[in-house]
Amino acid sequence: MTDPDHPPRVDGQPAQPAMPPPPVHIRRRHFSFVWIIPILAAVIAIYLGYRTIIEQGPLVTITFNTAQGLAAGQTQIKYKAVALGTVESIDLSPDNEHVVVRVRMNNLGTRFLTSHARFWVVRPRFSVTNLSGLDTLVSGAFIGIDPGAKGGHYETHYKGLEEPPGVRSDVPGSTYVLRADSIGSISSGSPVFYRDVVVGEVLGYDLGDGIGPVTINIFIRAPYNKLVKPQSHFWNSSGLSLGFQNGGFHVEVQSLEALLAGGVTYDLPPNAINDNPSPGNATFRLFASKEDADSAGYSHKVPAVAYFQASVAGVGRGTPLTIFGMQVGEVTGVKLLIDPNTGKARVRVALELQPERVFTDSDFPKNLDPLVVLQHMVDAGLRISIASSNFITGQKELALTIEPNSPHVQLTREGDAILLPNSDGSGDPLTALSTITAKLSAIPFSEIGQNLNNLLKTANGTLGSQDVKKAIASLSTTLQSVQTLVDNTNKGLQPTLKQLPVMTQNLNATLRNANQTVAQLSRSYGGNSDFSRNLGQVMAQANDALRSVKELADYLDRHPEALLLGRTGHATGGQ
Repeated sequence: MTDPDHPPRVDGQPAQPAMPPPPVHIRRRHFSFVWIIPILAAVIAIYLGYRTIIEQGPLVTITFNTAQGLAAGQTQIKYKAVALGTVESIDLSPDNEHVVVRVRMNNLGTRFLTSHARFWVVRPRFSVTNLSGLDTLVSGAFIGIDPGAKGGHYETHYKGLEEPPGVRSDVPGSTYVLRADSIGSISSGSPVFYRDVVVGEVLGYDLGDGIGPVTINIFIRAPYNKLVKPQSHFWNSSGLSLGFQNGGFHVEVQSLEALLAGGVTYDLPPNAINDNPSPGNATFRLFASKEDADSAGYSHKVPAVAYFQASVAGVGRGTPLTIFGMQVGEVTGVKLLIDPNTGKARVRVALELQPERVFTDSDFPKNLDPLVVLQHMVDAGLRISIASSNFITGQKELALTIEPNSPHVQLTREGDAILLPNSDGSGDPLTALSTITAKLSAIPFSEIGQNLNNLLKTANGTLGSQDVKKAIASLSTTLQSVQTLVDNTNKGLQPTLKQLPVMTQNLNATLRNANQTVAQLSRSYGGNSDFSRNLGQVMAQANDALRSVKELADYLDRHPEALLLGRTGHATGGQ
């Protein structure tokens, strides 16, 4: 049999038994410290990767109008100078209208990702009221974040602000809403003043639908927000206020900051000091000026009305109503009324009397009817008229004057308004001057001048007539004769008495002619000419002559012997 373990050889030789395999010697390996370094590096890498994954915050998307100053991988998000994340990429929006900035937040910044958070780019900004972001000129722009109020839901998509928010959420204070017809020079960032101290700022404004008032949002810092009471008044203190007040030129500037950037001012009425502060987001009216705000502070107002049929130029809404120069009210409206049936026109002026400008609560009882008080004043002659408060600017005012001799008027009401009696305007110097000018214009100066020319021509013809010349020559001769008579009287009356009858007759005739001539001259020429003055001198000399004759007659009556002896006591017949 063939051994299955030893098959026969091919060559026929018997098979040789197989050789046993050599023994295997197993060598035991030992751990090498060379592997410590790569193993440790791998552990550290795994740990750092794990930490990175664990600490890495979410990816936040912020939309801006422009990416100016931003750079992927460099620009950071900061809050109070602490980095909260880094910009990973900057892309355009699908509509190419905006830029989309993706920011990888860190674990610290995740807590700020609420619906109240706000983002904006911090870069250098220059405005009239503020200079900000100057440090970014060196460090570069970054994205600022304001966490906002507490609460809100988790959010990762935001629309960035183009301007920094006016007030940060960590600044204590209150916001309020103002409504105005116009805002003047007020803008975002304009200061809010209280007693000339900046206590807040304007956050922004909204025109709305363009029909209603403008809405202005303001912020007032604590503790000054506690001074805003329901009776507080806000007014526009922007720019420069010019005007005439209290008889002089008035210039008012709130501050240089308000002059450049506009501003809002509010007050605290004395009677509201102990009231509770207004809550946040309370609404107030923004007045155009402090005067308007002061007028609104008078709660008790008496409506009145007056009618005028003269010019009311310079009178309009806000025109003061005064008595003795003190304001007691203001005009609320002016309207022209024309009766189509008669064609007559007049102006209706609506007024508001403000008794609180004059009376206190204790002086003016609330149960007393203002109509009764005004009736007493009207009985004393109270009248309303238009007066000029400034002659340079032509500014007008309505003045209540007392005219004692005025007729009695019983006051009536026109609806709720009291109808006040008006004056004829004589209290206004300009009105009086206009009246005088109208009267002067009615004088016929041309006709008077023509009559005067005719009178002068007649006087010249009369003075040049022969009768006047003869009368003057005769009067002069008579006066010379009288003077000679008086001179001779000192030497003796005898020669003179012989001539006295003849001289007397001539003197009487001459005086009659002179009187007729003087009367004619007075009628035709007047007494304010050179000739009349010369003639007056001649008549004065004639009067002196008559007095001399009278003295002579009196002397002869007392001393008849002078006819024989003369005034020297000797006979005049000769020696």
